[in-house]
Amino acid sequence: MRSGQMLKTLENTAKLGDIVKALKSDGGVIVKNKTEHDLIDKIGGELKPHFEIEGHKFKNDFNGYKTLRLGAVLGLSKTAAELIAHDQVMEVCDAILKPNCEAYRIGSTTAIEIHPGEEDQVLHRDDDFYPMRFEGVEFQISAMWAIDDFTLENGATRIVPKSHGFKDATEAREEDVIQAQMPKGSVLYYLGNTVHGGGANKTDAPRRGLINTYSLGWLRQEENQYLSVPRNIAMSYPDNVKRLMGYQSHGKYLGVFPNDPDGNWYDA
Repeated sequence: MRSGQMLKTLENTAKLGDIVKALKSDGGVIVKNKTEHDLIDKIGGELKPHFEIEGHKFKNDFNGYKTLRLGAVLGLSKTAAELIAHDQVMEVCDAILKPNCEAYRIGSTTAIEIHPGEEDQVLHRDDDFYPMRFEGVEFQISAMWAIDDFTLENGATRIVPKSHGFKDATEAREEDVIQAQMPKGSVLYYLGNTVHGGGANKTDAPRRGLINTYSLGWLRQEENQYLSVPRNIAMSYPDNVKRLMGYQSHGKYLGVFPNDPDGNWYDA
């Protein structure tokens, strides 16, 4: 690993064009200090009891045995919607995904808490669960928010710059891995076919992050929002969040529902 090197990091005032340029070039980019600590702390507080009760359910060889995970975050933290539907995230998704779809949706929402003693996660691509790939088409984009500082020592996300151009994730080499070091409240954007993985936590405190993926609207979502988030909670969110969850059609025919698109279906 190239210790001490960092992924391209931009200030929170960075222009959209610069973010998208870096993302397309390197497969990932960090925008520092993009949200307030008070908001991050509130989300962390809302997730804390859920980590304690059910975070262990996702432990396995891939996720690790000293890492806690939570899915369907919109069913657990109302405040998390502010990051999931963050204006800049939407602008980046528009730039990357909209050329190949009429509307995009949340692919998954996952809170991750890497505990001391966890080892490096296996390097992988998030969109490899889709059984095909089209040249020049990005299926998915991810936004990883730092709930704590991400450091070399506490498991900052490992990423292989420019690996979105590889034919296969196995082309990635450990010597090409760098870590996404960023302060609390920052966001790491990376493409669905960028090779990455969680880092080893060599400290005495957990490292928490919230990773949200967004996929083309004509693809099946990795996480079924309709079943994983109770309907009464889903309906309590504003329209833009409901639509991100998948409560919308894609074009005239895919996912059509009664009264679409005037919104009356919400009360059906």
